[in-house]
Amino acid sequence: MAEKLIKSFPVSWEELHRTSKALAWRLLELGPFKGLIAVTRGGLVPAAIVARELEIRLIDTACISSYNGSERGALDILKPSDIASDGKDWLIVDDLVDTGETARALRTMMPNAHFATVYAKPAGRPLVDTFVTEVSQDTWIFFPWDMEPQPTKPIIGLR
Repeated sequence: MAEKLIKSFPVSWEELHRTSKALAWRLLELGPFKGLIAVTRGGLVPAAIVARELEIRLIDTACISSYNGSERGALDILKPSDIASDGKDWLIVDDLVDTGETARALRTMMPNAHFATVYAKPAGRPLVDTFVTEVSQDTWIFFPWDMEPQPTKPIIGLR
């Protein structure tokens, strides 16, 4: 039985900045927002870019852990947002919605917030209000903070 090929999708700093700015463009007419909740850790960089572009100064975090490296583990809410209440007029920003597990937890905590991600996979996509790029469920996104320049094999050599 052949092992399932996981597709690799590396994202550069420039691409993340450009796509996060595109997310801000999509959110522009939906505001104004009282503030922004950045989902740590992956949502911190996109949230900073969106906050800058929309001139949002009130920023809090929702600290949620569900991965240990590339291994999915149990969802652990390390710190909820205490100032967003039910999320009315608040914007939640994350880098990616994957299985939707984190998104479900955020929706439970802040059901009235607008939830936006840069990237979305099919299993989690229905849980976000706004996203920019959809990738397949079997794609692993390598964010710039996870990468160092190194030689790679051609795609055909990965089969």
